[in-house]
Amino acid sequence: MVANLSASKKGWEATWEEFSDWAKKGQQFKKQLMHLVDEDTRAFNMILEAFKLPKGTDEEKAIRKEAVQAATKFAIEIPFQVMEVTLQSMQVMKTMVEKGNPNSITDAAVGALCARTAVLGAHMNVRINASGFGDKAYLEKILARAMKIEAEAMQIEKEIIEKVNLAIN
Repeated sequence: MVANLSASKKGWEATWEEFSDWAKKGQQFKKQLMHLVDEDTRAFNMILEAFKLPKGTDEEKAIRKEAVQAATKFAIEIPFQVMEVTLQSMQVMKTMVEKGNPNSITDAAVGALCARTAVLGAHMNVRINASGFGDKAYLEKILARAMKIEAEAMQIEKEIIEKVNLAIN
């Protein structure tokens, strides 16, 4: 929104292309995140289906266990991807606060607040889904990466809020 408002601002015609590019990036992030919402539903359904598999024989138990682990890994990876994409999207918000129409930078700040919340929520989902996964080396790696993403998102949000507060005070 901020990019679109900035692109069409009278007197800013020379920056139209730059802001249009930022608006397109924002829409691409939105599209990716909407896709991940559907993938999250699919991940949940995969876990439900895996737990419904028969477990009467040793072979069935092994097949079921493998299916549950595969579904669980997918259920870890999807919210982790949400974290990654959301963090990347925060660059659009940060740039709009720095370069965008000063009358709409608070909208970019609200976007940053929402993005930070999405990262925190997705991180919670990564962690809860990780609790049932057996590959400890994989978990150690992805959980460490998730912590870094969360910290970075919180830092970017802080920077954005500080810049907006300075601009409106």
